[in-house]
Amino acid sequence: MRGLQAAGGAALTGEADSPTPPHRRRRVALLAALAVVVYGLDLATKTAVLRTLEGKDPLVLIPGLLQFRVIFNAGAAFSIGTGMTIVFTIIAAGVVVAILRTARKLRSLPWAVTLGLMLGGALGNLTDRLFRAPGGLQGHVVDFVEVFPSHFPVFNVADSAIVCGGILAVFLAWRGYQLDGTRDGGQEKAPEIHKAEEGSQDKAESRNDG
Repeated sequence: MRGLQAAGGAALTGEADSPTPPHRRRRVALLAALAVVVYGLDLATKTAVLRTLEGKDPLVLIPGLLQFRVIFNAGAAFSIGTGMTIVFTIIAAGVVVAILRTARKLRSLPWAVTLGLMLGGALGNLTDRLFRAPGGLQGHVVDFVEVFPSHFPVFNVADSAIVCGGILAVFLAWRGYQLDGTRDGGQEKAPEIHKAEEGSQDKAESRNDG
């Protein structure tokens, strides 16, 4: 009986000392913080340009290279698919839900950054689709950043975050990085997780020796 209690106690103690739960919480916290920053920047910049530039001539910052011009986009990022507003609204909502569900198994720093960018961007444009005129899942996204005028689609902060997050996601998948912090199907663990687990094992061995 004592042996069973000792074994049970060691298992419980090992679970309590496991670095995985706080490790995951830190990654989720980073994801959430980055999403809030992206969402806040997107909302603030859209509000500012609407107050100062709506209905006015473009604000030229670098002639022939960069200017601010307010347009209302019914399509996806970079004005793609302007006739499918409802479809893109549903897709954006699905992306938000998928990222929130994925966060439950997140232990990778690079993936936390990737998903934070994508979540903040998706929420920014989804807010426009839900609350901008004409509304009813058909709201128009506010775009205002125009590089190489007349040669490149107008975009916003949310679009930039989504594109950057998508590029990072492709790179991480190509390199074999997993959401749980492992690499190549779990064969190689991220250095921070490996060190944390080694520390946990050392603590357990010290208690057993005592």
